[in-house]
Amino acid sequence: MPPPATPDALIQHIQSLYNQLSPQFQQAARYLIDHPAQVSTLSARKLALQAEVQPATLVRLAQHLGYPGWETLKAVFTRDLQHNPNSYTARAQSLLERPEPGEANWHTASSQQARNIASLESANHQAMQRAVAHLVKAKRIAIAGFRSSYPPAFSLCYLCGLFRPNVHLLHNTGGTMSLDLHHLQPEDTVIVISYTPYSREILAVAQAARQRGCTLLALCDSQVAPIALLADHILIASVQGPSFFPSTVALQSLIEMLAQQWLVHSGGSAIKALSQAEAQLHATGAYL
Repeated sequence: MPPPATPDALIQHIQSLYNQLSPQFQQAARYLIDHPAQVSTLSARKLALQAEVQPATLVRLAQHLGYPGWETLKAVFTRDLQHNPNSYTARAQSLLERPEPGEANWHTASSQQARNIASLESANHQAMQRAVAHLVKAKRIAIAGFRSSYPPAFSLCYLCGLFRPNVHLLHNTGGTMSLDLHHLQPEDTVIVISYTPYSREILAVAQAARQRGCTLLALCDSQVAPIALLADHILIASVQGPSFFPSTVALQSLIEMLAQQWLVHSGGSAIKALSQAEAQLHATGAYL
């Protein structure tokens, strides 16, 4: 069987065997699919330096994936970039390569956040359509995010709860999460949100959802994140940033776009529910 000829096919191939790869192969593979523009523009030596692996690891990984060598694997990404030379990813990569003065920390942070947001459409255009189409038809939806991923999970639950019933937040207050997971049904959809380093709780939720036969949607930072490898639908947000902590700006933007598209594709019933929820908030004095 010939090796994958497109980035999407290559990503699916890597996902299928990711858990069987060596740690060095996993590290290299993750970097390749998370930074496709770098694969097409950087030399193997510089790319290996960025991925923190040896150049020989890239060659051996390419061969392990079925390619004659590194250049053949690289060509998969290069052809895709040529078909879409103005992609957000390609433009972001050109900005990343520009040296910046050390004192421009504010500019560096805001520029990186802007690039993260700009990459959302190219990373999620088709996946967003498929995810929204499923959510519109879903019967009951549970959302989970822990630690720093709790705020975006709460935000998504709040936004969608304004126009959609049967959306609830999974949490572990009082140690009750295992009971909530026990009540999951095959017709349920579970949305899990996390980025590296991934919490043990979010993986437990994803595994439970898979075991219960639920549909799983992962919002994360990589196609080979532990929760992504279990998911039916994957939406990606970059969390790269110059600070000591990952940037969640793009993730919040992704959540707002998901809620918006969910509402739009739900039609008149969602508008009616939103109107009723808004009226009740005003009537109960929720707003000044």
